[in-house]
Amino acid sequence: MTRLQLLERVKARRKELGITIDNLSQVSHLGYKTLSRFFAGADVKLSTVEKVTEVLGLDFAGNETVSVNDLRDKRAEKKAIYIVSLVQDTSALEMQGLESDSIKILIADTKKEFLVGEYKKNLWAS
Repeated sequence: MTRLQLLERVKARRKELGITIDNLSQVSHLGYKTLSRFFAGADVKLSTVEKVTEVLGLDFAGNETVSVNDLRDKRAEKKAIYIVSLVQDTSALEMQGLESDSIKILIADTKKEFLVGEYKKNLWAS
């Protein structure tokens, strides 16, 4: 596979996931300018290519290693846990923390909102 073919696969995958370069920058911990250069076809470090493909669920050759649905599901779970933990930490400080079962329900509901609800567009935002 040529570098151009890999770039086209990465671009298609990013579009399929609906992740902006800015969000990809935040999720991958790579600089926006670095990613812009990469998507423009400029030379970048191999570690950059590796990180981008890993975040997008592709291997170094552009083959799918993680399905789009699994990537979305994992991202939604991670964000849901983070958001619920913020609420739980604040509530616990006020001695109003929730029980474990209630927390699991909140996480599941929040995850669903990121996958199919009104917050779907914020799935990849940090």
